[in-house]
Amino acid sequence: MDRADLPEKNMDFDEESKQRTGKKKKGKGKKSTKVIKSEETIVKKDETEPASMDAAPEMAFPPTFSVSEIKNKQRRHVMFMKYKQEKRKVRLEIRKKRKKEREALGDKAPPKEVPKTIENQRVYDETTVDPGDEEVAFDEGTDEFSAYFNRLTNPKVLITTSDRPKTRTIMFCNQLATVIPDAHVYYRRGLALKRIIPQCVSRGFTYLMVINEDRKVPNGMVLCHLPDGPTAHFKISNVRLRKEMKRRGKEPTAHSPEVILNNFTTRLGHSIGRLFAALYPHDPHFVGRQVATFHNQRDFIFFRFHRYIFKNEKRVGIQELGPRFTLKLRSLQKGSFDSKFGEYEWVHKRHEMDSCRRKFHL
Repeated sequence: MDRADLPEKNMDFDEESKQRTGKKKKGKGKKSTKVIKSEETIVKKDETEPASMDAAPEMAFPPTFSVSEIKNKQRRHVMFMKYKQEKRKVRLEIRKKRKKEREALGDKAPPKEVPKTIENQRVYDETTVDPGDEEVAFDEGTDEFSAYFNRLTNPKVLITTSDRPKTRTIMFCNQLATVIPDAHVYYRRGLALKRIIPQCVSRGFTYLMVINEDRKVPNGMVLCHLPDGPTAHFKISNVRLRKEMKRRGKEPTAHSPEVILNNFTTRLGHSIGRLFAALYPHDPHFVGRQVATFHNQRDFIFFRFHRYIFKNEKRVGIQELGPRFTLKLRSLQKGSFDSKFGEYEWVHKRHEMDSCRRKFHL
């Protein structure tokens, strides 16, 4: 084989490689023509669309953005506070505008809008009490509290605790005794309630109040009206003693307080309100200027004890004396306490009764 033949073969190899690369380039050229054709079709389609679309802006709505997408905690907090301030400014401007319109219209101004709350959107209860109902008046004259409201008996309360109470529960009972007139605190000493109730009846007590505790904190109350019942079981929460309250007044005096019962509108609420009312004497001492309030809101009963002071003919000052706590009714039993064979008039079933937030039972 001569060396003169080698360059010719190398030339042939170079020509073949050029032909292959040329084919690849041709293929790329075809793809580019397709893209150009597709762009031309898009332009043609845009030309065929009506002129109204051309007049519309490029972006009709801004992109959605949430403050929660910001990962930096401090930056997120700053942005959120700015958002709240802007929202407050807009709200104030709307309020000022409405006020100016109302002043301009004068007597012809439309009535103010009532904000929607859970209370005013409450589901109507068929057992709502009408004060002028004859049936309700008959039941009040023949129920277990009729002797008290006819001034035949005077309230006398025995307050006790569960077995081996802790310091906080004992202090709570002692402060309850200063809030309820003619109340006496006794230690339980391991006695069953069925043995305590006959002794209370023989000694002239009209109420038995038992304070239960869990983890050294009061969490329950059994209030039994003697001798014929009924017996109510409450859950206690948010207990605050006098030493834990700010700006509290001096300790309550021995004067009988006034009693305020709010929002006990149904038949069940009416009976619970009468149960609380029978704890206090008939005639309050107005000289003491003390008020015990049982306020029902969304089936939570808030207890507060105040002393009021007349500053002038129009202004009155209120000073809270304590203690304060919140009650939630768990059950109402007919007759005195009987956990085994007692007949329950009402029992709170959480999964059935709490399905609707706008329905209340008291």
